[in-house]
Amino acid sequence: MRTAVRAALMLMVVLLVTGVAYPLVITAIAQGVFGDRADGSLVRVDGRVIGSTSIGQSWGGEGWFHGRPSAVGYDATTSGGSNLGPTSRNLADDVERRVRAILELEEPFVSGLRPEDVPADLVTASASGLDPHISVSAAELQAPRIAAVNGLSLEQVEQLIDEHTEPPTLGFLGQERVNVLQLNLALASIDPSSLGGVR
Repeated sequence: MRTAVRAALMLMVVLLVTGVAYPLVITAIAQGVFGDRADGSLVRVDGRVIGSTSIGQSWGGEGWFHGRPSAVGYDATTSGGSNLGPTSRNLADDVERRVRAILELEEPFVSGLRPEDVPADLVTASASGLDPHISVSAAELQAPRIAAVNGLSLEQVEQLIDEHTEPPTLGFLGQERVNVLQLNLALASIDPSSLGGVR
């Protein structure tokens, strides 16, 4: 009988420690140290959530910088890649289709643009399908279109890209990158009336 009571008490202690105390402590630490990230890195404009700096989203129209393609349709409730390997015909077809779409979008603004000029991150989905960043070269490819459509100089747009270029993590992990949401918000701040189009 004593053994059963002792086992029950131990089970209760373990449940309280692992099921209540531990989650509360971790949540408190996360809120105290990484409050913004723990809450989803949400970005609000006029009190309305328009996105997250940690999750990629779709951008429509010629006036915005576009991010990476998403294998999950930018569904923030899930994540995942296409799981297509380098020899996959479906992957090759997807990349070819995306290259054609980018050439169609960018060629009017970039003379002599060739398929090989399109950065890989603009035509391939990330492993999560929700990458919020693009490479600096992907942003620079879009700069002439952004400038022309928004009535800005190319120098203004390139300066925005420079100002929003993030260094590699810890100075050596990964590459320089640009957060698409932050870049588009900076673009919109030049003409605040366009903020209504941020989604």
